[in-house]
Amino acid sequence: MKNAVKFFLFLLIVGCFAFTTHKFYTAIYQINFVPEKKMVQITTRIFVDDLNEALEVNYHKKAQLGSEKESSDDVNLLKKYLSEKFTIKINGKSQPMTFLSKEVEDNVLICYLKCTAVTKINSLEVQNTIITEVHSEQQNIIQANFNNKKSSLLLDSERFKGMLK
Repeated sequence: MKNAVKFFLFLLIVGCFAFTTHKFYTAIYQINFVPEKKMVQITTRIFVDDLNEALEVNYHKKAQLGSEKESSDDVNLLKKYLSEKFTIKINGKSQPMTFLSKEVEDNVLICYLKCTAVTKINSLEVQNTIITEVHSEQQNIIQANFNNKKSSLLLDSERFKGMLK
């Protein structure tokens, strides 16, 4: 009988943990150099609820990205936020990024950006503070592909800048 009670308690505890959600804060950024187009293509994957929260904290406006209530103001705030919180330097020179488009896949907002007139990459410096002002445990994973070499960085609220060569 004692073993049955212990087993029941074990199942109860495991069952309780199975129904609680563990929130994690992670985003992925893919950076690809396409030399024949003299272009750097950037794809971001960020949880849309975290992004909406960050926009509200930074600009004091409730954003509805990824929903039917999304407005052009929400998209403009997104563009502003990305340009302020995510920057790259190529060969030591800041590169302007052009926002191309976005789409929602499940609960992730995928954004497409580009940098043009890039002929060669010797070094790539990335600074990324997206979501870190809202959630200090945010991790921004940078995956880069240039000069036939793949590199990665893990950036967070304490280490928000990194160099790839």
